[in-house]
Amino acid sequence: MRLHHSGRSVLGIVSTLALAISFASPSLGSENATVIPAPKMDLPATGTQTAVIAGGCFWGVQGVFQHTAGVLNAVSGYAGGDKSTAMYEVVGTGTTGHAESVEIKYDPSKISYGKILQIFFSVAHDPTQLNRQGPDVGTQYRSAIFTTDDAQKKVADAYIAQLNAAKVFKRPIVTTVGTLKGFYPAENYHQDYLTLHPRQPYIVYNDLPKIENLKKIFAENYIEKPTLVSATKATN
Repeated sequence: MRLHHSGRSVLGIVSTLALAISFASPSLGSENATVIPAPKMDLPATGTQTAVIAGGCFWGVQGVFQHTAGVLNAVSGYAGGDKSTAMYEVVGTGTTGHAESVEIKYDPSKISYGKILQIFFSVAHDPTQLNRQGPDVGTQYRSAIFTTDDAQKKVADAYIAQLNAAKVFKRPIVTTVGTLKGFYPAENYHQDYLTLHPRQPYIVYNDLPKIENLKKIFAENYIEKPTLVSATKATN
């Protein structure tokens, strides 16, 4: 059973609520960051670029990149399946091929594709968890990179190989790398969720620690004021 409004399973919400009550500080949450080396390979800085990644619940992943300098917009949505099934209730069945994903538009003169992947692997999620993140279980919560061209694929594949060879994680990275066939924005109530609901137990326990880890580990890339979808729409 799932709570459609909250976007998480009932079991996940109950477990998270109990844990959130036990931990007064977001820094004591469930997400542990891993300090990792920067990628040896990267893309050239030309024009506005797009990265699409999936790392469990899109609330936290979106929140991380909304607090990242150089990101022009970060939108929660679905990738990996057909447009006809890109709806929350359907994706939640785990049968659509979709993963909860985030589309990141960014200025490569301020942040590179490689740096986005470094933040993704380090603080945005645990890339060694197969088809799950924290309390959320299913292929829709898998770790994935959806590439827009061959150059992105080469950088992503090389970085995963680099991190596995360096054994920076206790287990192998299970992140899949595949061609982006389409990205479909999620429903409006999923956008800017971390900022709009900072006291929601799931956010407090699972996602606010990611923001704290970003601030600590990637201080030079951190911005205090998030770049929100709602603000981006208002300026267009």
